[in-house]
Amino acid sequence: MAQDKKFISPGAWFSMYYPAAWSEFEDGEGSFLFYDPNEWSGNFRISAFRGGPGYGRDFIHQELRDNAQAVALQVGELNCAYSQEEFAEGGVDYVTHFWVTGIDDIGFECSFTVARGTPPEAAARVISSLEVRHCGTKYPPELIPVRLSEIYQIDAAYEWVERKIKDVLKVDFQGLEEDISRMQQLVNQCSFNVRKREVWIDLGIVLCVILANEVDGLEWRTLIDGNREVPVLLQTCTELVIDPMKLVWSRVKAGDGCHLQEAYAQALKNL
Repeated sequence: MAQDKKFISPGAWFSMYYPAAWSEFEDGEGSFLFYDPNEWSGNFRISAFRGGPGYGRDFIHQELRDNAQAVALQVGELNCAYSQEEFAEGGVDYVTHFWVTGIDDIGFECSFTVARGTPPEAAARVISSLEVRHCGTKYPPELIPVRLSEIYQIDAAYEWVERKIKDVLKVDFQGLEEDISRMQQLVNQCSFNVRKREVWIDLGIVLCVILANEVDGLEWRTLIDGNREVPVLLQTCTELVIDPMKLVWSRVKAGDGCHLQEAYAQALKNL
């Protein structure tokens, strides 16, 4: 699956591989939506539900009992209940393929909406890659394409810093190197509590936003490391990882204070 991208769900319930051309997009709560934004070939959605032992198996059986249109089908090594539904929109005929499957204590609902006549193999390949991540099992740290949940965290951190600087310093924030001195002014004037972890992490994230704006070859990734699911920067040519937490919060926590220009300069030096 070298040409595929890996997705690990928030909370690390499950993982899967999806085509490299697809990206994650906003959907309803508890549902994850993927499609190719450049050349649409279908909308893939997946939702996961956790229960007790054997829940995944029972989830399939329940669908086969309740849905008269569903048939038993195997996708890769997974047993599924499969059905489909046709509809028209804007003069175009579509088909939505539905798969209900389960692994251990997790049930999955998957769908793939395509123009009629488009084969569903791309979705079947994603479904066949599904793996459940077990509670209590230690997994090695992984970097995956940045998820929407981390993009939201990055945006929220930037908006907080932007708003705070506007409110306190009465100046605009552009996300450029010259703004780091303003961020330091904000820290000095507001005297944030050293135990306010989220404040220091937000400042670290915004330092990384500035780095990404100023330096080519830096891309956001999601780091999954035990209970940590956070945005980090990756220098693609060297695989160097810049962790926003270590830029600011780790130093503040260690009693070294908050020196944003120094932290930024050190990050630049390491690139």
